[in-house]
Amino acid sequence: MNQNDLLNSTCATIHEARKEMAERLEARPANYSLDQPLYNDPQMFRIDVEEVFQKEWLFVGMTSEIPVRGDYFTVEVAQNPVLVVRDADGSVNAFHNTCRHRGSRICSEHRGKVANLVCPYHQWTYDLKGNLLFAGTEMGDSFETQEHGLKKAFCKTAGGFIFVCLGKEEPEGDFDEFLSTLEEYMEPYDVENTKLAVESSMYEKANWKLVLENNRECYHCSANHPELLNSLLEWDDTNDPRASQEFKDHCKDQAAAWDAEGIPHEHQSFGPGLRNRIVRMPLKKGTQAMTMDGKAGCNKLLGRIKNPQMGSMRILHLPNSWNHMQSDHFIVFRVLPISAQESIVTTKWFVHKDAVEGVDYDPVQLRKVWDATNEQDRVLGEENQRGINSVGYQPGPYSETFEFGIVNFMEWYSDTVQKNLKAK
Repeated sequence: MNQNDLLNSTCATIHEARKEMAERLEARPANYSLDQPLYNDPQMFRIDVEEVFQKEWLFVGMTSEIPVRGDYFTVEVAQNPVLVVRDADGSVNAFHNTCRHRGSRICSEHRGKVANLVCPYHQWTYDLKGNLLFAGTEMGDSFETQEHGLKKAFCKTAGGFIFVCLGKEEPEGDFDEFLSTLEEYMEPYDVENTKLAVESSMYEKANWKLVLENNRECYHCSANHPELLNSLLEWDDTNDPRASQEFKDHCKDQAAAWDAEGIPHEHQSFGPGLRNRIVRMPLKKGTQAMTMDGKAGCNKLLGRIKNPQMGSMRILHLPNSWNHMQSDHFIVFRVLPISAQESIVTTKWFVHKDAVEGVDYDPVQLRKVWDATNEQDRVLGEENQRGINSVGYQPGPYSETFEFGIVNFMEWYSDTVQKNLKAK
């Protein structure tokens, strides 16, 4: 087989895979798990990357990670390296982290600070807006500097959250409406005056959708997450049929406390499958934060918050993030795909920027609950993946009572992939 034949064969394979993906999603029962190939097949994974992670808004980090000019961090989205940097005017820019000369990564460190962006290979130099400043005289008189700036990724911020999109066009939808609400609901925390206290990244041998499915239900919590359930209430809505009167009364009392401090707390959701969701809920009575003993993890409260018992504001953004905002610290989670059966889960803990490590907070104590929970979920996800790989696997039904969050996620995922496939 010559090179042209190989290329034609590859294109035919990809075309057939897209057709198969569309047919499987079109035929799937709404309340059942997916067909096996959508969890473990490399071709199906490639479509996920191209139609979800290269076209939709992704959460990448927080603005307080890059507080001043020249601060940057990097992230890799399924072999697409991305660079996020704070510009001189205070804006946050996102670029494809690949030099316009021969493609080398410009910034190889996870995070850092620069005056300009300099490719280590041949020293091509860009400013913080991505404009090429220097390529050397070796490029010749006909070389057009202005035509070789860094390629930008779409970037939006709200309430301290940074989202990027790697697509050629911005996705359609109500994302700006979500960002406006996110800005309002995050105002009490004053994210610009927080700092990253500690960070972890966990490699998981499971498809990214299994990681999200696990997060979208607490059906498994009582049997697997004793540390988390020291403080977290399993339900996030007083209309939940499982909710007791005691729980409803607790929520009512907590709402009065939120109102007293002018803290917004009406539940908000946006998009098909409740893609973006903001839910403020109390923690268990007598607890202040998601720590091992339920006490505050940091002595300094965030922003304008005065009451250490303000519960947790949970923020969901599909396809790759869930988050918990508390009075004294907040935690953000980011999931990114590596391969059909591999994912990376990054967790970051933030505290007030003036909090002193070892005095106001202990990073080890701060992270214990979610370190334990993440590890427990890793084991569950990997066992889930192993079972799905079996010839005996067939899609099973979700519990509408306990797993409605997964049903919503699968609705969003299916609709999004089918919409983007049709747009080809």
